[in-house]
Amino acid sequence: MAEARPATEIGAHGARLTIDLGAIAANWRSLAARGPGSACAAVVKADAYGCGIGRVGPTLWTAECRTFFVAHLSEGIAARAALPEAEIYILNGLPPGAAAAFAAHGLRPVLGSVEELTEWAALSAGRLPAALHVDTGMNRLGLPVPDALDLAGDTRIAAAGIDLILSHFVSAEKPEDLVNARQIADFARVRAAYPGIRASLANSSGVFLDGAHHDLLRPGYALFGGNPTPGSANPMRPVVRLEALIAQVRDVETGATAGYNGRWTAPRPSRLATLSLGYADGFPRAISGRGQALVGGIPCPILGLVSMDLIILDVTEAPAAKRGAGAVLIGDSLDIDAVGRSAGTIGYEILTGLGSRYVRTYVD
Repeated sequence: MAEARPATEIGAHGARLTIDLGAIAANWRSLAARGPGSACAAVVKADAYGCGIGRVGPTLWTAECRTFFVAHLSEGIAARAALPEAEIYILNGLPPGAAAAFAAHGLRPVLGSVEELTEWAALSAGRLPAALHVDTGMNRLGLPVPDALDLAGDTRIAAAGIDLILSHFVSAEKPEDLVNARQIADFARVRAAYPGIRASLANSSGVFLDGAHHDLLRPGYALFGGNPTPGSANPMRPVVRLEALIAQVRDVETGATAGYNGRWTAPRPSRLATLSLGYADGFPRAISGRGQALVGGIPCPILGLVSMDLIILDVTEAPAAKRGAGAVLIGDSLDIDAVGRSAGTIGYEILTGLGSRYVRTYVD
């Protein structure tokens, strides 16, 4: 059930972000069911993709998720506060001199170089677990495949407490891309060199690829409603909904301009509505003149430039537009991926950029 939020409180913030915790749990269960022979983790970096680790973490734990991934040590500390008993891995590796802090919070570094492995092994002495990151094609973080194969059997592997080997897909959302098959094959070679150690390759889109599951699925974006199968119907439930209040409605004549630099000119007598949110709330300026909002279910174009705190809509065809009425910017037909496309970016960036000024409503 949603937490009650009086209209005056929403008005004090200008916009409301509704986060469906039940949908997050349902999405995790749906993804886990696709790998019946695998455990299913949750990637909750960037404050659970902007949805709030303090609420999302316990929701996933209740759904029986036991393993979590974040990007940074600071995120791991926040995740530990929400998830006192979980396995928490830090994807971005072990910063120099940070091993003691990882150990103090019971966090597991994902080690991506010989230097990181050596530093962690010196502290761990086989007592503190960690993961080994193998680069199978991203050329970002991780040990190259030949180096990972050479390290198999090295005493530092046991000393570092390596209990998981992982890699990351380059183009899992494009199943026809030949790089997927190469990465699956290379990762299989590495896994065979480390018998008895768990392996993880599948991100959100990788869950839908044959041969990618291994021991641990590692979805992130799909948990939060993003489509892991672009070009096909989204199998995930939507999670976020963003609604803003109309602050003012006005009528303008043909030839009137709107917004900074007069970037929009009225082609006819028009009715405009101004919303109380802008790029300071994480709604991208790049969507200026390209995106839409829904007013009474009617698509209304975003006019001119998105400003820091305000957005202008053309509501000429939306009779429900009035002061205090709501406009939907994410939700219904405007899913997170559609909003990303309108802004010339991806849904990931929209989600993780959602700001702190919204009143947040959590739905169980």
